[in-house]
Amino acid sequence: MQALRIDDDLCIRPFDHVDTAAFVDAVRESESTVGAWMPWCTAAYTAGDAQAWFDQCATRLDAAQAYDLGIFSGDGMTLLGGVGINQINRQHNLGNLGYWVRQTRQRQGVAVRAAQAMTRYGFDTLKLTRIEIVAAVDNLASRGVAEKAGATFEGIARNRLIVFGQPRAAAVYSLVP
Repeated sequence: MQALRIDDDLCIRPFDHVDTAAFVDAVRESESTVGAWMPWCTAAYTAGDAQAWFDQCATRLDAAQAYDLGIFSGDGMTLLGGVGINQINRQHNLGNLGYWVRQTRQRQGVAVRAAQAMTRYGFDTLKLTRIEIVAAVDNLASRGVAEKAGATFEGIARNRLIVFGQPRAAAVYSLVP
């Protein structure tokens, strides 16, 4: 997959092993925000963790099973976060859209623009007919991104997510072409 240029400031591209140190730094700096919802986002995150994640992303991308990518500055060099379409169900032609942005770049529109770009990719290239965003009810930042990205709120699903080993209600949003 080639890099998707969003605008002069942002692009989305597959992770590369040269991104390892930057990824670890982004994860560690984001422990208090992203880490509140994502158990992998801790101060103990290592280069080995990042490389294992990159390998998994590449394998699933090559198999067209998931499109988990990095969000980067327009020149493709500075890591800002991650965005992806995964949990793809070809029988029902849908996928799940997820995103995270490093703490120092949050609240700058990065996640919204990346989510919108991945949505276009999902509809135009992957030919999906439904993309879902599922966020813990209390994850107001993620829910705000979904709404700003144009997703329609469909309801609260009980015990829809497991967060830190506990079932949690989640807000379900959808995007359709």
